Amino acid sequence: MDIGRLRALRELAVRKTMAAVAEALHVSPSAVSQQIALLEEEVGIDLVERRGRGVNLTIAGLRLVERANRIFAELESARADMAELKEVVAGELRVAAFPSVAAALLPKTIRRLQASHPQLEVLFDEMEPEEGINALRSWQTDIALIDDLNVPHSLLDPSVEVIPLIEDVFNVMMSPDHPLAHREEVALEELNGERWVIDTASVPYTHVLTQACQQAGYSPHIIARCKGFEVTLALIREGCAIAIFPELRARFDLQDARVCRLVPQIRRRIFVAFRKGEKKSPALQALVQALFEQVAAFS
Repeated sequence: MDIGRLRALRELAVRKTMAAVAEALHVSPSAVSQQIALLEEEVGIDLVERRGRGVNLTIAGLRLVERANRIFAELESARADMAELKEVVAGELRVAAFPSVAAALLPKTIRRLQASHPQLEVLFDEMEPEEGINALRSWQTDIALIDDLNVPHSLLDPSVEVIPLIEDVFNVMMSPDHPLAHREEVALEELNGERWVIDTASVPYTHVLTQACQQAGYSPHIIARCKGFEVTLALIREGCAIAIFPELRARFDLQDARVCRLVPQIRRRIFVAFRKGEKKSPALQALVQALFEQVAAFS
């Protein structure tokens, strides 16, 4: 049976006249009359009888309205279920992020999402920013955390959108017994003649730091090139070398190491990147909100 015709009959049972039903349904009285006539033709029995200027439902009409009420109750229930499901963030969300920002922000962000959206599962892959952007383009991840040193905004693919997340600065890391370890801040030119350890995971970082040293009047004396933070930190703790690392990285596992502010500052901006058109995704919105809450708590 046609839902629109059942709705007209249901309204007629309450409002008693074709004109009142027409007003309620925003159609003409003749359209209502036609709907009722078509419904009677469909079921093969009279559903209404005229009484003066109004109409009454026949026994068949009343019986059908009772059934229609159940149908519409189920439809309203289904609509409510769908509305509720829109509020439930569920499924899988794949996130790519590079080590420093991942270690600083993602564990508590994921834990926050597990508590607030238990039907959402966040899958994490550690990737450098350029890897993350490539994974985003090839649909291997849904969100990539990137920075503007590795992925300049001007080089972003037009199919990718970004949301600014946080700004980060670079600090000097050295052993506790280093002559400069007592200082709150260290000028870049004061590091001339130091032995350096460089994190080679990011070529742009190395380029930025080398260029900054050259602007300060020297080239860094690099004695070690490491792909991981563990070896770098071990060399720093033993006083073999100093290093410059982002503040987000410098906040973790730094026992027996000293961190000083670097002047002038070297900064980077970190962004949440996703495919264009997916900004309204409930899962993506939930993750972005949780990231900003963690950034606020972190700050």
